[in-house]
Amino acid sequence: MSDPDQQERAAVRDLPPPQAGRPAAVPTQRHPPPDTGAALTAVGPAAPVNAVTPVELRVRQALTDRLGYLNRATRLLNASLDPGVTVRSLAKVLVPELADAALVHLKLPAPDTGRVREQHPPVELHLHRAEGTRLGTGRRTVMARAGGALDAALRGTGLPPGPIALGTAEGERLRPLLAELYGTRALAGLARGSALLVLPLPGRPERVRGRTAAAGRGRARREGTEPGEAGDTVGLLVLVRRPRDGEPARFDPADTQTAAHLATLAGLAVDTAQRYTRESEIADSLQRSMLPTHLPQPHGVRLAYRYLPGERAAQVGGDWYDAIPLPGNRVALVVGDVMGHSLTSAAVMGQLRTSAQTLAALDLPPHEVLYHLDEQAQRLGREEHLATCVFAVYDPIANRIVVSNAGHMPPALIHPDGRAELLEDLPAGAPIGVGGVDFASRELDAPPGSALLLFTDGLVEHPRRPISTGLERLRKRLSTAHQHSPEQLCQEALRILPPEDRADDIALLAAAFDGIPAEDVAYWYLQPRSETPGRARRLAGHALRRWGLEALAENTELMVSELVTNAVRHAKKPVTLRLVRTSVLRCEVGDDSPSLPRRRRARPDDERGRGLELVAKCADGWGSTRLGGGKVVWFEQRLPPRSRP
Repeated sequence: MSDPDQQERAAVRDLPPPQAGRPAAVPTQRHPPPDTGAALTAVGPAAPVNAVTPVELRVRQALTDRLGYLNRATRLLNASLDPGVTVRSLAKVLVPELADAALVHLKLPAPDTGRVREQHPPVELHLHRAEGTRLGTGRRTVMARAGGALDAALRGTGLPPGPIALGTAEGERLRPLLAELYGTRALAGLARGSALLVLPLPGRPERVRGRTAAAGRGRARREGTEPGEAGDTVGLLVLVRRPRDGEPARFDPADTQTAAHLATLAGLAVDTAQRYTRESEIADSLQRSMLPTHLPQPHGVRLAYRYLPGERAAQVGGDWYDAIPLPGNRVALVVGDVMGHSLTSAAVMGQLRTSAQTLAALDLPPHEVLYHLDEQAQRLGREEHLATCVFAVYDPIANRIVVSNAGHMPPALIHPDGRAELLEDLPAGAPIGVGGVDFASRELDAPPGSALLLFTDGLVEHPRRPISTGLERLRKRLSTAHQHSPEQLCQEALRILPPEDRADDIALLAAAFDGIPAEDVAYWYLQPRSETPGRARRLAGHALRRWGLEALAENTELMVSELVTNAVRHAKKPVTLRLVRTSVLRCEVGDDSPSLPRRRRARPDDERGRGLELVAKCADGWGSTRLGGGKVVWFEQRLPPRSRP
């Protein structure tokens, strides 16, 4: 082949010829490379062996341009883990370089009904992006009919091997699929001679009950199922080229291969993004299921909380908060942070929160709770997942709070005069899980009108500033939150956050202390003697009459007598009797016996066993709690409307 024209035609036979009015899908060389003048003139039998002909330069430049285009497209398609961003990027790289219009349809996730998954569940397809056309915008979501053209296309058996042109016999074979996707009326808007290219967006093969997809497909073949499963396809890509100057449009082989390659990349990227989103939602749901959905509202204190997951982290964190009611109208306030971001961190957080609730119910001092949490963490073998924690117990009757810290951020105490103070002089202790470290508690005044904010480091930590700066910003912000409700206190604290994404999650627990006035509390120590139940009845009756609660006196005296009788029978030390008037009347009887009473049905000839049955019928609520030095049995009654303080 000595004719230069024949050489050029042979060398570029695989390159797409440009159509009228459209630039070439793969641009040709615009400028020759430098220092090639001699090579360009040396054409023919006397040319050097290493000389580069103009045809070879065009081929090289075309291949370079094509690889550059694919490289840019690959970077765009893999730049995000958001399916929506990936779909927009796909449309951006296709229009107008390869097509006049692009439509991207993605399968909607099947609802989780908790039942065994069907072999061929119904598939819904949603139009996520329509670039350069209004086709399909009237019916964005369609259901693939079982055995229909769309169902077959999603299984990889109903698509033509290449592009088709409307108005041809080949185009008529694709019309059922297009009609199912867009409707017959919408198809009429496509000009005759338009070229369409329909490509699947392939995802990664699904795992079948823990086995690989290959094993699942092998089973499908044994059962006579089609080898192409809809579960392997995340959607469809439809490309449209419109006719120009009366000439029908077409996709040449190079365009088709390029579009198919990009569809494969996009399908895998969308599948990865969907799996990432699904796993992130599962992890977030797991963590939130381990956090309290609501807080108790004990008398004398108002509580509020906030939890904000990290926005940039793919894994969940280990921040937690809790409020635990204790005997004597006290409440334990807890905020902790398991180091790390993973499902393991969330699992460790759930274990530590459960352990903290159990230990708090034993009425241990805060530093003892942290000590036992540290031991529990070591027994669980979680030394690599250390945790920080603040544990505080507020007593609304004594207006005192006891705080212990295990390597956590210092709590913020807002005084009644509006002054905010970071409790940085608390004995910091070491994180839970280190082992062999003593913890200490500190008791502080908490008069009515004061407040406490517990928080995790995500609130004050920032990569471009020291933690001390964040703590000082928080202190100044809280100094303006005087007389705020706990909800407003949380909102004010969150105002110090920068506008950019957070790398860590945040847990807040705010407590506004109202206290319980001393005149609403009556407390006695009673010796465990036979005459003590009668004395307890008289003391309770006097207190109720002083409070104007004569309507509750008879029932209360009866229940107090029953509980004190049981306590005297088992106690060796003085029995305690406490009456507290808030929105309810609460009575607590304590003794030094750790055995909790149990309600049982007494037989007709039994002389004992009717006390708790009587309390359960007369009171609005009752219960018992084991303490470090014994137990407390309590009951509550609603106050008459006019007798509430």
